[in-house]
Amino acid sequence: MIAYLFLLLAIVSRVVPHTVNLTAVGGSLLFFGARRSRWQTGIAVVALAATDFYLTHFAYGYAFHAQDYLVTWAWYAAVCLLGHGLLGRNTSALRVGAAVFTSATSFFVISNFVVWMGMGSGIYAHSAAGLLACYSAAIPFYGNDLVSTGIIAGALFGLPVLGRKLADAMHRHGNDSAAA
Repeated sequence: MIAYLFLLLAIVSRVVPHTVNLTAVGGSLLFFGARRSRWQTGIAVVALAATDFYLTHFAYGYAFHAQDYLVTWAWYAAVCLLGHGLLGRNTSALRVGAAVFTSATSFFVISNFVVWMGMGSGIYAHSAAGLLACYSAAIPFYGNDLVSTGIIAGALFGLPVLGRKLADAMHRHGNDSAAA
């Protein structure tokens, strides 16, 4: 059930007005994928697709065209499946770090390539210089995504481990005191 709460956090982090471009999407999708079955990936995709519709149509006042979001929706599913495959059974700090890097970097590479191709915008020239300009303009967003995904995934996967280690240490300390 906690995976659904963090999916809700991802939605809220996109909908609530914020000045810093940090959201809980990447980290929450990794956690959702790691803690829920593969078929439930569809639930996460539908929930975030509904958020895309809401933001596009109601918050920004633009016409909504589903074809403009197909790549993003595929990315949502891929990140859930990455979480399921990489973090579902054997979670370690290295695996979480790899998943965070893969999630943020794949979104940066794929979404900006789609922008450069002109799907939904057409603001960059179809040349090497246009592609470079597109990726260069997105670097600050990539940094924010990497940080926010790292914070959320680090907390979701790391805090339970830290809690168990602290509880074990307190238990050992209690046993040592009782034996003395």
